[in-house]
Amino acid sequence: MRNRFLKSRLTVSSTVSGERVTIYDVALAARVSTATASKALNDSGRMTQETRERIKRIAQELGFRPNALARSLTRKRSFTVGLLTNDTYGRFTLPVMAGISEGLIDHGVSVFLCAVENNPELARIHVDAMLDKQVDGIIATGKRTDKPLPVDLTHLSVPVVYALTAGPSDGLTLVPDDRRGAEQAVRHLLAQGRRRIAHITGPSDFGVVHERELACTQVLAEAAQATDLGTLFGSWSEHWGHQAVETLWSGPEVPDGVFCGNDQIARGVVDALRERGVNVPCDVSVVGFDNWEIVARETRPPLTTIDMNLKELGRQAGLALVRQVNGEAVEKGVWRLPCSLIIRSSS
Repeated sequence: MRNRFLKSRLTVSSTVSGERVTIYDVALAARVSTATASKALNDSGRMTQETRERIKRIAQELGFRPNALARSLTRKRSFTVGLLTNDTYGRFTLPVMAGISEGLIDHGVSVFLCAVENNPELARIHVDAMLDKQVDGIIATGKRTDKPLPVDLTHLSVPVVYALTAGPSDGLTLVPDDRRGAEQAVRHLLAQGRRRIAHITGPSDFGVVHERELACTQVLAEAAQATDLGTLFGSWSEHWGHQAVETLWSGPEVPDGVFCGNDQIARGVVDALRERGVNVPCDVSVVGFDNWEIVARETRPPLTTIDMNLKELGRQAGLALVRQVNGEAVEKGVWRLPCSLIIRSSS
């Protein structure tokens, strides 16, 4: 018996130094059956807590990692999820995906991304490929919360979560709370003593544009001695920020505070004001939206802005999907996640 155990330990040592450590190696080293070792590592079966902990400790010492294929065969799962997006530039998808990966890594789940652009045929091909690979679920994400991806995901055999894109009324959709974010931005301007406030934003056919405009209007209507200089709609660009400043500074009353619909517009506003000799933030405070750091941090002065917390949104989307995959009840509907005010030098 002693010689057989020594042989087992030698087998494990050679496995550790070269080949992958298997459940059989753990069982041999712990002097239990493979079934007992498997139950101990999966927190199932009946055994003493001392035995379970001893087997887990030995597995950790040997560097044992559960085989994903074996787990998928046992639990009928692939431990992969698909991520569909039409945000080919990645401005919104990359932080969302980073959050999804962060949320799923502790569950041993991998994520693979498919860009569908706005092509229904391509989207259908990617969905079929995901189902062929037996993904455990799908997360759909995009660049607009008021428009769905160009593919119907409502009758799939796997759960679907929607993040930063429009989902069905009976689905689960996660979006930033744009209205509350805009309220934070305007209240911050008021707290800085600004009383003549203008809102420069993007195209009027975007849902988020109207959410933020409504919040801006309501906060200013409730503020004592504040003047709402109105909303200017345009494109999501620095060029539009320049143009909007020219329009506002040609009017009878110029702002001392400007809330912008995104950071690119805000950067254009700051640059245009500097060219006019208007000091930011002494003469005018400027607040953006998105916290796109490559823009917000490099603006001079750096932008105060609203962070949509897309990484956290992605993390929550991933965790919600895992709960559904595990058969847990998850409340459907629209989840509006909080935004954060990031204060920098422009205000």
